[in-house]
Amino acid sequence: MKKICDFIARWMGAMVLLVAALALVVPASFVWIDTWAINPMLGVIMFGMGLTLSPQDFKIVLSRPKDILIGCLTQFTVMPLLAIGLTWAFALPKELAIGVILVGCCPGGTASNVITYLAKGDLALSVGMTAASTLLAPLLTPLLVWTLAGTMVDVDTMGMLMSIVYVVIAPIVCGLLCQQFLPGLTKRVTPYLPAFSSVVIALVVGIIVSHNADRLLTAGLMVVAVVIIHNLLGLTIGFIVGRLLHLQKPKYVALSIEVGMQNSGLASSLAVLHFAAYPLATIPGAVFSVWHNISGALVAKLYSIKK
Repeated sequence: MKKICDFIARWMGAMVLLVAALALVVPASFVWIDTWAINPMLGVIMFGMGLTLSPQDFKIVLSRPKDILIGCLTQFTVMPLLAIGLTWAFALPKELAIGVILVGCCPGGTASNVITYLAKGDLALSVGMTAASTLLAPLLTPLLVWTLAGTMVDVDTMGMLMSIVYVVIAPIVCGLLCQQFLPGLTKRVTPYLPAFSSVVIALVVGIIVSHNADRLLTAGLMVVAVVIIHNLLGLTIGFIVGRLLHLQKPKYVALSIEVGMQNSGLASSLAVLHFAAYPLATIPGAVFSVWHNISGALVAKLYSIKK
């Protein structure tokens, strides 16, 4: 069973890609699952993140404030600015622009920790940056979305804040409490969480793609191009910032991956909850979920090469 789970976690990118392709070609395979299921699924992933976090991870935030500050500042400036820049450069329609901006304004994704580990980067720093950006997200994500997209649509910043608390923060807290009061159970299930999260992420992508297959086929190439450029520029700028600040290789590897890989599932969830009038807004998050796992695997291979 453990070998199967390791295989699933290692080939997450391929699995997500296959599920997305199936949902696009045969929407009926996932369209029967309603979009309301996305939020509970994301909550389950965040609960798993809470199970894997430890007090030591939060101590990293306090013991390495400079590194964490660099990571969070880069995360919440580079990706949002790239998002708005790409929406202008490609003259994206409003619905797609909202989705790209949502992706850019979200915190780092948990997949970044796995990729950092595979890339032989500073895993402790990656986990610390993910934890810090996630805790900052209820405040910064709605504020950034309102700043960048407020001229296009009405942005319910307070509603978005509460959604992030319910979908992200509350499940993480529950996971931490479970870890504290049920350590035996937590220890038994933790090895299987990466595979479980991979399957849930694939399901979320399948649901979003199947419900928007026709629209995705219409605007697909443009969305894919924007998502790929957004992700690659994030990875590259994170790398450049780390080198300019003379960080050691494990640190700049973690910074690069953390900046480039977003919690795109949260972006799709927020689009479903708060921008239901713009169905295409869910698409960039779904495409990003597929692509950043592929690019992450390639980058991990590249960074892990010893110099």
